[in-house]
Amino acid sequence: MHTFGNGWPPLDLSSTPRGARLARLLATEQLRSWGLPLDPARHLVAELSNNAADHGRVPGRDFRLTLHVVGDILRIEVTDTRGQELPKPQTPAPDAESGRGLLLIDALADRWGVAEGRFPRKTVWAELHVAPPQPTS
Repeated sequence: MHTFGNGWPPLDLSSTPRGARLARLLATEQLRSWGLPLDPARHLVAELSNNAADHGRVPGRDFRLTLHVVGDILRIEVTDTRGQELPKPQTPAPDAESGRGLLLIDALADRWGVAEGRFPRKTVWAELHVAPPQPTS
C-alpha cells in the first residue's frame, strides 16, 4: 500500500482557502510521483478540501488529507472537526454560485461516502479505479 507522503503521516492543513489550494497542489505532486493519472483525482481533492475549509471549518482546527493506493483503488480522505454536520448532496438553484461540490464528487468518483470518527471528527472519502502505480526511479 502506498500512502500520501511515502509513509509519512497524513497531512494536516489549515481550514482555509489557502490550505485547500495547498492540498490540491501537494496531492497533484504525489499522484505524479506515483505515476497515477492526475485527473479526476486532483479535482476530487480540490472539492473535498474546499468543502472541509468551507463547511467543516472550526477556527483554530486543521483538516487532514490522506491518500492511499491499494491495488487499483486510489482512496482520497479528508477529515475535519465538524462531525455534527454530515454532507448531504442537494440540488442548488440554477442561479446559485455554490452548492455543487458533492454533485461533482458524485460524478467524478467511483464511490464516495462519509465515515463518522471519534467526535467531533468526520471523514469524507472518495475512491477511483486507477492503473496500478508505476515504480519511481
